[in-house]
Amino acid sequence: MEFDGLRYRHRMSENYTDPSGNTEQFRAFAHTPEAAAPAPSRLPLIIAAAVVVVVLLVLAAWLALS
Repeated sequence: MEFDGLRYRHRMSENYTDPSGNTEQFRAFAHTPEAAAPAPSRLPLIIAAAVVVVVLLVLAAWLALS
């Protein structure tokens, strides 16, 4: 760290290594499989099916009693 009279300055390290320059690391990155997307929720489908069953039961009861 250096003090320039007003503030401290941090010096960058001299041994910076560019990660894109390492072929082995790049290949490992490029060949990493993507994470699988989570399966969508089936709850809306189950609720819709239950509503259809209730509507059909009410319709059948109404037709049977009329």
